[in-house]
Amino acid sequence: MAEGRPASGVAPVAAAAEAGPAGAGGAAAGDVWVFVEVAGDRAAEVSLELLGRARELADRLGVRVAAVVAGAETETGELARGLPAYGADLVYHCTADELSPYATQPYARLLADLIRRHGPQIVLYGATTTGRDLAPRIASALRTGLTADCTDLRIGDHATREREYRDILLQVRPAFGGNIIATIVSPDHRPQMATVREGVFVLPEPQASRRGEIVRIGIDREGRGVKDSDGPGPAAAPPGEPPVPVHDADFAVELLARTTEERRVDLKGARVVVSGGVGVGSAAGFALIAELAHVLGGVVGASRAAVDAGYIGREHQVGQTGTTVRPKLYIAAGISGSVQHRAGMDGAARILAINSDPSAPIFSVAHYGIVGDLHEVVPRLIKAYRSKV
Repeated sequence: MAEGRPASGVAPVAAAAEAGPAGAGGAAAGDVWVFVEVAGDRAAEVSLELLGRARELADRLGVRVAAVVAGAETETGELARGLPAYGADLVYHCTADELSPYATQPYARLLADLIRRHGPQIVLYGATTTGRDLAPRIASALRTGLTADCTDLRIGDHATREREYRDILLQVRPAFGGNIIATIVSPDHRPQMATVREGVFVLPEPQASRRGEIVRIGIDREGRGVKDSDGPGPAAAPPGEPPVPVHDADFAVELLARTTEERRVDLKGARVVVSGGVGVGSAAGFALIAELAHVLGGVVGASRAAVDAGYIGREHQVGQTGTTVRPKLYIAAGISGSVQHRAGMDGAARILAINSDPSAPIFSVAHYGIVGDLHEVVPRLIKAYRSKV
Protein backbone atom coordinates (compact mmCIF):
# COMPACT_ATOMS: atom_id res chain seq x y z
CA MET A 1 0.00 0.00 0.00
CA ALA A 2 1.78 3.14 -1.18
CA GLU A 3 0.93 6.82 -0.99
CA GLY A 4 -2.85 7.26 -0.66
CA ARG A 5 -4.71 8.66 2.35
CA PRO A 6 -7.15 6.92 4.70
CA ALA A 7 -10.74 8.15 4.57
CA SER A 8 -13.69 7.52 6.82
CA GLY A 9 -17.42 8.17 6.76
CA VAL A 10 -17.48 8.40 2.98
CA ALA A 11 -20.77 8.10 1.07
CA PRO A 12 -21.06 7.60 -2.71
CA VAL A 13 -22.10 10.72 -4.65
CA ALA A 14 -22.08 11.61 -8.34
CA ALA A 15 -19.80 14.41 -9.54
CA ALA A 16 -16.77 15.05 -11.71
CA ALA A 17 -13.31 14.14 -10.41
CA GLU A 18 -10.55 16.67 -10.80
CA ALA A 19 -7.77 15.64 -13.15
CA GLY A 20 -4.39 15.26 -11.49
CA PRO A 21 -0.82 15.78 -12.64
CA ALA A 22 -0.27 12.28 -14.01
CA GLY A 23 -1.13 13.12 -17.60
CA ALA A 24 -2.46 15.82 -19.85
CA GLY A 25 -5.17 13.51 -21.12
CA GLY A 26 -6.89 13.37 -24.46
CA ALA A 27 -10.03 11.86 -25.92
CA ALA A 28 -9.88 9.12 -23.31
CA ALA A 29 -9.17 11.40 -20.34
CA GLY A 30 -11.05 10.34 -17.23
CA ASP A 31 -11.75 6.78 -18.35
CA VAL A 32 -11.41 3.69 -16.16
CA TRP A 33 -8.64 1.36 -17.32
CA VAL A 34 -7.88 -2.30 -16.61
CA PHE A 35 -4.54 -3.91 -17.35
CA VAL A 36 -5.38 -7.31 -18.82
CA GLU A 37 -2.90 -10.09 -18.10
CA VAL A 38 -2.35 -12.80 -20.67
CA ALA A 39 -2.41 -16.41 -19.48
CA GLY A 40 -1.39 -18.49 -22.48
CA ASP A 41 -3.76 -17.28 -25.18
CA ARG A 42 -6.50 -16.24 -22.73
CA ALA A 43 -7.11 -13.32 -20.43
CA ALA A 44 -6.46 -14.03 -16.76
CA GLU A 45 -9.73 -14.43 -14.85
CA VAL A 46 -8.83 -11.68 -12.39
CA SER A 47 -8.57 -9.24 -15.32
CA LEU A 48 -12.05 -10.16 -16.55
CA GLU A 49 -13.39 -9.79 -13.00
CA LEU A 50 -11.87 -6.31 -12.88
CA LEU A 51 -13.47 -5.41 -16.22
CA GLY A 52 -16.84 -6.23 -14.70
CA ARG A 53 -16.17 -3.97 -11.72
CA ALA A 54 -14.66 -1.27 -13.94
CA ARG A 55 -17.89 -1.29 -15.94
CA GLU A 56 -19.85 -0.48 -12.76
CA LEU A 57 -17.40 2.27 -11.72
CA ALA A 58 -17.38 3.82 -15.19
CA ASP A 59 -21.17 3.82 -15.39
CA ARG A 60 -21.24 5.59 -12.03
CA LEU A 61 -18.83 8.22 -13.38
CA GLY A 62 -20.32 8.48 -16.86
CA VAL A 63 -17.06 7.53 -18.60
CA ARG A 64 -15.73 4.64 -20.68
CA VAL A 65 -13.95 1.43 -19.76
CA ALA A 66 -10.65 0.75 -21.51
CA ALA A 67 -8.66 -2.49 -21.42
CA VAL A 68 -4.92 -2.58 -22.09
CA VAL A 69 -3.48 -5.85 -23.37
CA ALA A 70 0.04 -6.42 -24.69
CA GLY A 71 1.87 -9.24 -26.42
CA ALA A 72 2.52 -10.87 -29.77
CA GLU A 73 -0.32 -10.55 -32.27
CA THR A 74 -0.60 -14.33 -32.63
CA GLU A 75 -1.21 -14.72 -28.89
CA THR A 76 -3.34 -11.68 -28.11
CA GLY A 77 -5.28 -10.84 -31.28
CA GLU A 78 -8.35 -12.95 -30.60
CA LEU A 79 -8.14 -12.19 -26.88
CA ALA A 80 -8.25 -8.43 -27.52
CA ARG A 81 -11.25 -8.76 -29.83
CA GLY A 82 -13.14 -10.62 -27.10
CA LEU A 83 -12.68 -8.03 -24.33
CA PRO A 84 -15.63 -5.78 -25.30
CA ALA A 85 -17.93 -8.68 -24.41
CA TYR A 86 -16.74 -8.34 -20.79
CA GLY A 87 -17.41 -4.62 -20.57
CA ALA A 88 -14.60 -2.78 -22.41
CA ASP A 89 -15.62 0.13 -24.65
CA LEU A 90 -12.06 0.59 -25.84
CA VAL A 91 -9.17 -1.88 -26.11
CA TYR A 92 -5.59 -0.66 -26.40
CA HIS A 93 -3.94 -3.62 -28.10
CA CYS A 94 -0.17 -3.24 -27.86
CA THR A 95 1.40 -5.64 -30.33
CA ALA A 96 5.04 -6.61 -30.77
CA ASP A 97 6.83 -9.93 -30.62
CA GLU A 98 9.18 -8.47 -28.01
CA LEU A 99 6.26 -8.02 -25.62
CA SER A 100 5.80 -11.76 -25.25
CA PRO A 101 6.37 -13.06 -22.66
CA TYR A 102 5.85 -10.38 -20.00
CA ALA A 103 8.93 -8.44 -18.94
CA THR A 104 8.91 -5.74 -16.28
CA GLN A 105 10.70 -2.80 -17.85
CA PRO A 106 9.13 -2.66 -21.34
CA TYR A 107 5.65 -3.15 -19.90
CA ALA A 108 6.21 -0.44 -17.29
CA ARG A 109 7.40 2.00 -19.96
CA LEU A 110 4.53 1.05 -22.26
CA LEU A 111 1.79 1.50 -19.66
CA ALA A 112 3.27 4.69 -18.21
CA ASP A 113 3.49 6.24 -21.68
CA LEU A 114 -0.11 5.35 -22.54
CA ILE A 115 -1.37 6.71 -19.22
CA ARG A 116 0.48 10.00 -19.79
CA ARG A 117 -1.05 10.24 -23.27
CA HIS A 118 -4.65 9.61 -22.32
CA GLY A 119 -4.97 10.55 -18.64
CA PRO A 120 -7.33 7.88 -17.25
CA GLN A 121 -8.60 8.65 -13.75
CA ILE A 122 -8.51 5.02 -12.56
CA VAL A 123 -6.21 2.12 -13.48
CA LEU A 124 -6.76 -1.36 -12.03
CA TYR A 125 -4.46 -4.39 -11.91
CA GLY A 126 -4.81 -7.94 -10.64
CA ALA A 127 -2.93 -8.61 -7.41
CA THR A 128 -0.93 -11.36 -9.10
CA THR A 129 2.83 -11.74 -9.37
CA THR A 130 2.65 -9.69 -12.58
CA GLY A 131 0.35 -7.01 -11.20
CA ARG A 132 2.38 -6.65 -8.02
CA ASP A 133 5.53 -6.30 -10.09
CA LEU A 134 4.14 -3.84 -12.63
CA ALA A 135 1.77 -1.53 -10.71
CA PRO A 136 4.30 -0.12 -8.18
CA ARG A 137 6.75 0.75 -10.96
CA ILE A 138 4.07 2.66 -12.85
CA ALA A 139 2.95 4.41 -9.67
CA SER A 140 6.53 5.48 -9.01
CA ALA A 141 7.05 6.68 -12.59
CA LEU A 142 3.82 8.72 -12.51
CA ARG A 143 4.24 9.83 -8.88
CA THR A 144 0.75 8.71 -7.99
CA GLY A 145 -0.84 6.50 -5.33
CA LEU A 146 -1.36 2.74 -5.29
CA THR A 147 -3.39 0.62 -2.88
CA ALA A 148 -2.64 -3.10 -2.76
CA ASP A 149 -4.94 -6.10 -2.27
CA CYS A 150 -8.26 -4.26 -2.25
CA THR A 151 -11.41 -6.13 -1.26
CA ASP A 152 -13.79 -3.51 -2.65
CA LEU A 153 -13.75 -0.49 -4.95
CA ARG A 154 -16.42 2.21 -4.86
CA ILE A 155 -17.00 5.77 -6.01
CA GLY A 156 -17.67 8.41 -3.36
CA ASP A 157 -16.73 11.72 -1.75
CA HIS A 158 -13.96 12.64 0.67
CA ALA A 159 -13.75 15.88 2.63
CA THR A 160 -10.76 17.50 4.34
CA ARG A 161 -10.61 20.80 6.20
CA GLU A 162 -9.42 22.52 3.04
CA ARG A 163 -11.71 21.08 0.38
CA GLU A 164 -14.13 18.41 -0.73
CA TYR A 165 -13.20 15.80 -3.30
CA ARG A 166 -16.10 14.41 -5.30
CA ASP A 167 -16.41 11.14 -7.17
CA ILE A 168 -13.06 9.67 -6.25
CA LEU A 169 -12.10 6.01 -5.94
CA LEU A 170 -12.64 4.53 -2.48
CA GLN A 171 -10.15 1.67 -2.15
CA VAL A 172 -11.21 -0.70 0.63
CA ARG A 173 -8.86 -3.22 2.23
CA PRO A 174 -8.11 -4.83 5.61
CA ALA A 175 -5.32 -3.17 7.58
CA PHE A 176 -3.36 -3.70 10.79
CA GLY A 177 -3.23 -7.45 10.31
CA GLY A 178 -6.88 -7.64 9.33
CA ASN A 179 -8.14 -6.04 12.53
CA ILE A 180 -9.81 -3.12 10.76
CA ILE A 181 -11.18 -2.29 7.34
CA ALA A 182 -9.52 0.82 5.91
CA THR A 183 -10.76 3.01 3.08
CA ILE A 184 -7.86 4.55 1.17
CA VAL A 185 -8.14 7.55 -1.15
CA SER A 186 -5.68 9.30 -3.46
CA PRO A 187 -7.40 12.67 -3.81
CA ASP A 188 -4.67 14.83 -5.30
CA HIS A 189 -3.06 12.63 -7.95
CA ARG A 190 -4.16 10.76 -11.05
CA PRO A 191 -4.55 8.08 -11.99
CA GLN A 192 -5.93 6.43 -8.87
CA MET A 193 -4.52 2.92 -8.93
CA ALA A 194 -5.24 -0.31 -7.08
CA THR A 195 -4.49 -4.02 -7.25
CA VAL A 196 -7.25 -6.53 -6.50
CA ARG A 197 -6.97 -10.22 -5.68
CA GLU A 198 -8.57 -12.91 -7.81
CA GLY A 199 -12.13 -13.78 -6.83
CA VAL A 200 -12.94 -10.52 -5.03
CA PHE A 201 -15.38 -9.51 -7.77
CA VAL A 202 -17.80 -11.69 -9.70
CA LEU A 203 -16.70 -12.84 -13.15
CA PRO A 204 -19.12 -11.11 -15.57
CA GLU A 205 -21.07 -13.09 -18.11
CA PRO A 206 -19.79 -12.23 -21.62
CA GLN A 207 -22.27 -10.37 -23.81
CA ALA A 208 -21.53 -11.26 -27.41
CA SER A 209 -23.62 -8.34 -28.67
CA ARG A 210 -21.37 -5.72 -27.03
CA ARG A 211 -19.07 -3.85 -29.38
CA GLY A 212 -15.92 -1.88 -28.65
CA GLU A 213 -13.17 -0.04 -30.46
CA ILE A 214 -9.80 -1.76 -30.88
CA VAL A 215 -6.80 0.61 -31.01
CA ARG A 216 -3.59 -1.10 -32.12
CA ILE A 217 -0.32 0.29 -30.82
CA GLY A 218 3.22 -0.79 -31.66
CA ILE A 219 6.58 -0.07 -30.08
CA ASP A 220 9.46 1.96 -31.46
CA ARG A 221 12.88 0.59 -30.55
CA GLU A 222 15.23 3.60 -30.19
CA GLY A 223 13.33 5.56 -32.86
CA ARG A 224 13.89 2.94 -35.56
CA GLY A 225 10.20 2.27 -36.15
CA VAL A 226 8.19 -0.75 -35.16
CA LYS A 227 10.06 -4.01 -35.57
CA ASP A 228 8.62 -6.30 -38.21
CA SER A 229 7.95 -9.80 -36.91
CA ASP A 230 9.31 -11.21 -40.20
CA GLY A 231 12.70 -9.56 -39.96
CA PRO A 232 14.93 -7.12 -38.11
CA GLY A 233 14.25 -4.07 -40.25
CA PRO A 234 11.87 -1.20 -39.40
CA ALA A 235 8.24 -1.43 -40.38
CA ALA A 236 5.27 0.88 -40.45
CA ALA A 237 3.31 1.26 -37.25
CA PRO A 238 0.05 -0.69 -37.15
CA PRO A 239 -3.10 1.33 -37.73
CA GLY A 240 -4.06 3.19 -34.59
CA GLU A 241 -1.95 5.71 -32.75
CA PRO A 242 1.81 6.44 -32.67
CA PRO A 243 4.03 3.66 -31.35
CA VAL A 244 5.44 3.83 -27.85
CA PRO A 245 9.18 4.58 -27.77
CA VAL A 246 11.17 2.00 -25.83
CA HIS A 247 14.90 1.48 -25.40
CA ASP A 248 17.09 -1.51 -26.04
CA ALA A 249 18.08 -1.35 -22.37
CA ASP A 250 14.44 -2.12 -21.48
CA PHE A 251 14.98 -5.61 -22.88
CA ALA A 252 18.18 -6.31 -20.95
CA VAL A 253 16.51 -9.13 -18.99
CA GLU A 254 16.05 -12.31 -21.00
CA LEU A 255 13.72 -15.13 -20.02
CA LEU A 256 15.67 -18.37 -20.28
CA ALA A 257 13.08 -20.85 -19.06
CA ARG A 258 9.60 -20.96 -17.61
CA THR A 259 8.25 -23.59 -15.25
CA THR A 260 4.50 -23.90 -14.72
CA GLU A 261 2.65 -26.01 -12.21
CA GLU A 262 -1.03 -26.87 -12.17
CA ARG A 263 -3.07 -25.52 -9.29
CA ARG A 264 -3.57 -28.41 -6.86
CA VAL A 265 -6.47 -26.87 -4.97
CA ASP A 266 -9.25 -25.12 -6.87
CA LEU A 267 -10.87 -23.13 -4.08
CA LYS A 268 -12.10 -20.40 -6.39
CA GLY A 269 -14.08 -22.76 -8.62
CA ALA A 270 -15.49 -24.99 -5.86
CA ARG A 271 -19.25 -25.08 -5.25
CA VAL A 272 -18.70 -26.29 -1.68
CA VAL A 273 -15.82 -25.26 0.60
CA VAL A 274 -15.30 -26.77 4.04
CA SER A 275 -12.76 -24.75 6.01
CA GLY A 276 -11.09 -25.43 9.31
CA GLY A 277 -9.43 -23.06 11.74
CA VAL A 278 -7.20 -23.38 14.77
CA GLY A 279 -10.18 -24.94 16.53
CA VAL A 280 -9.46 -28.10 14.54
CA GLY A 281 -6.53 -28.54 16.91
CA SER A 282 -3.93 -30.30 14.76
CA ALA A 283 -2.89 -31.36 11.28
CA ALA A 284 -4.41 -34.78 11.95
CA GLY A 285 -7.67 -33.07 12.88
CA PHE A 286 -8.01 -31.79 9.32
CA ALA A 287 -8.78 -35.36 8.23
CA LEU A 288 -12.25 -34.74 9.67
CA ILE A 289 -12.59 -31.54 7.63
CA ALA A 290 -11.40 -33.38 4.53
CA GLU A 291 -13.92 -36.19 5.11
CA LEU A 292 -16.82 -33.73 5.30
CA ALA A 293 -15.58 -31.96 2.17
CA HIS A 294 -15.33 -35.30 0.35
CA VAL A 295 -18.85 -36.34 1.37
CA LEU A 296 -20.27 -33.03 0.15
CA GLY A 297 -18.20 -33.02 -3.05
CA GLY A 298 -16.33 -29.95 -1.92
CA VAL A 299 -12.81 -28.65 -1.36
CA VAL A 300 -10.88 -28.19 1.89
CA GLY A 301 -10.17 -24.63 2.94
CA ALA A 302 -8.48 -23.14 6.00
CA SER A 303 -8.03 -19.95 7.96
CA ARG A 304 -4.70 -18.15 8.01
CA ALA A 305 -4.26 -19.09 11.66
CA ALA A 306 -4.56 -22.80 10.81
CA VAL A 307 -2.06 -22.41 7.97
CA ASP A 308 0.38 -20.47 10.16
CA ALA A 309 0.07 -23.20 12.81
CA GLY A 310 1.23 -25.75 10.23
CA TYR A 311 -2.03 -27.71 10.19
CA ILE A 312 -2.42 -27.50 6.41
CA GLY A 313 -0.71 -26.04 3.32
CA ARG A 314 -1.03 -22.39 2.29
CA GLU A 315 -2.76 -23.34 -0.97
CA HIS A 316 -5.87 -24.05 1.14
CA GLN A 317 -5.95 -20.60 2.77
CA VAL A 318 -9.15 -18.59 2.42
CA GLY A 319 -9.12 -14.87 3.17
CA GLN A 320 -7.57 -11.55 2.30
CA THR A 321 -4.07 -13.03 2.03
CA GLY A 322 -5.33 -16.31 0.61
CA THR A 323 -8.08 -17.04 -1.90
CA THR A 324 -11.41 -15.23 -2.13
CA VAL A 325 -14.21 -17.75 -2.64
CA ARG A 326 -17.90 -17.54 -3.60
CA PRO A 327 -19.22 -21.09 -3.28
CA LYS A 328 -22.84 -22.18 -3.02
CA LEU A 329 -22.04 -23.45 0.49
CA TYR A 330 -19.23 -22.44 2.84
CA ILE A 331 -18.75 -24.34 6.10
CA ALA A 332 -16.46 -22.71 8.67
CA ALA A 333 -15.48 -25.14 11.41
CA GLY A 334 -13.44 -23.90 14.35
CA ILE A 335 -12.87 -20.52 12.72
CA SER A 336 -13.35 -17.45 14.92
CA GLY A 337 -13.97 -15.19 11.92
CA SER A 338 -11.38 -12.41 11.74
CA VAL A 339 -12.07 -9.48 9.42
CA GLN A 340 -9.36 -10.80 7.11
CA HIS A 341 -10.98 -14.23 6.82
CA ARG A 342 -14.51 -12.89 6.42
CA ALA A 343 -13.35 -10.70 3.54
CA GLY A 344 -12.46 -13.87 1.65
CA MET A 345 -15.68 -15.83 2.14
CA ASP A 346 -18.64 -13.58 2.98
CA GLY A 347 -19.72 -13.65 -0.68
CA ALA A 348 -20.78 -17.31 -0.35
CA ALA A 349 -24.44 -18.03 -1.11
CA ARG A 350 -24.87 -19.94 2.18
CA ILE A 351 -22.56 -19.96 5.20
CA LEU A 352 -22.67 -22.51 8.00
CA ALA A 353 -20.52 -21.75 11.05
CA ILE A 354 -19.55 -24.32 13.68
CA ASN A 355 -17.89 -22.94 16.79
CA SER A 356 -17.93 -23.63 20.51
CA ASP A 357 -17.91 -19.89 21.26
CA PRO A 358 -21.39 -18.41 20.73
CA SER A 359 -19.92 -14.89 20.51
CA ALA A 360 -17.42 -15.75 17.73
CA PRO A 361 -17.46 -13.08 14.97
CA ILE A 362 -18.01 -15.75 12.31
CA PHE A 363 -21.66 -16.00 13.41
CA SER A 364 -22.22 -12.38 12.35
CA VAL A 365 -21.90 -13.36 8.67
CA ALA A 366 -23.24 -16.92 8.87
CA HIS A 367 -26.71 -17.82 7.60
CA TYR A 368 -26.76 -20.84 9.92
CA GLY A 369 -24.79 -21.45 13.09
CA ILE A 370 -24.11 -24.45 15.29
CA VAL A 371 -22.66 -23.78 18.73
CA GLY A 372 -20.70 -26.86 19.73
CA ASP A 373 -17.47 -28.83 19.52
CA LEU A 374 -16.67 -29.39 15.87
CA HIS A 375 -15.21 -32.83 16.71
CA GLU A 376 -18.71 -33.86 17.76
CA VAL A 377 -20.73 -31.80 15.26
CA VAL A 378 -18.85 -32.66 12.05
CA PRO A 379 -19.10 -36.47 12.46
CA ARG A 380 -22.84 -36.05 13.01
CA LEU A 381 -23.14 -33.97 9.84
CA ILE A 382 -21.24 -36.63 7.90
CA LYS A 383 -23.44 -39.41 9.27
CA ALA A 384 -26.64 -37.45 8.60
CA TYR A 385 -25.67 -36.66 5.01
CA ARG A 386 -24.60 -40.23 4.24
CA SER A 387 -27.89 -41.57 5.60
CA LYS A 388 -29.80 -39.48 3.04
CA VAL A 389 -27.81 -40.38 -0.09
